[in-house]
Amino acid sequence: MTRQRSIRIIVGLLLSLGVGLLPLGAWGRTHSWLGRLVGNEVLWWVAVVIILLYVAFAERRPFASIGFRKPTILDLVLAVIAGILMVAGTVFIYSIVFPALHLTMNAGTIRYLLETPFWYRLMLVTRAAVAEELLFRGYPIERMGELVGSRMLAALVSCAVFTYAHLANWGVAQLIVAGYGGVVLTALYLWRRNLWANMLAHWIADGAGFLLPHG
Repeated sequence: MTRQRSIRIIVGLLLSLGVGLLPLGAWGRTHSWLGRLVGNEVLWWVAVVIILLYVAFAERRPFASIGFRKPTILDLVLAVIAGILMVAGTVFIYSIVFPALHLTMNAGTIRYLLETPFWYRLMLVTRAAVAEELLFRGYPIERMGELVGSRMLAALVSCAVFTYAHLANWGVAQLIVAGYGGVVLTALYLWRRNLWANMLAHWIADGAGFLLPHG
């Protein structure tokens, strides 16, 4: 690998993993003048556009190089299975693991989100599926894998960063849920290397929590 390509990858990783760890939601709410709800999402979409433009114009590489490949029927089936596994695992963690460890979720955050309009929750779930899979999965696993010569090591690093990114808004208990989801999504990507499948699985898991009616 040339020095120039290595530098481009390092810059790209800063634009994906580094930016993904920034308080984009808080900054958007404070400085975008788009209101609390839309402002919370806008900078995430800006980050998505930036990384796509970086791949296309700075790296001059196809989007397939970061996982945007045409999904097969098997990809979609596995995505649905992965989504169901995440939902089932989350239910198990909430009902069995948390009580056993005497942990509680940030109930205020959950209650606030469930009381927001459906259109916002749909936007939130879609943004999380697209932005988080691109910034924390597709780009870093592919590019870091090239840089260090091990896609598995890259996957472990990206999974750890993805899990840690959920600490600020959700609290320590959420790291268990995010870590479990991260492992499933990372395994799916390593197996299929298809970002569309990962986005679908992520959308199913989050949608079950925020879009379905709760009694």
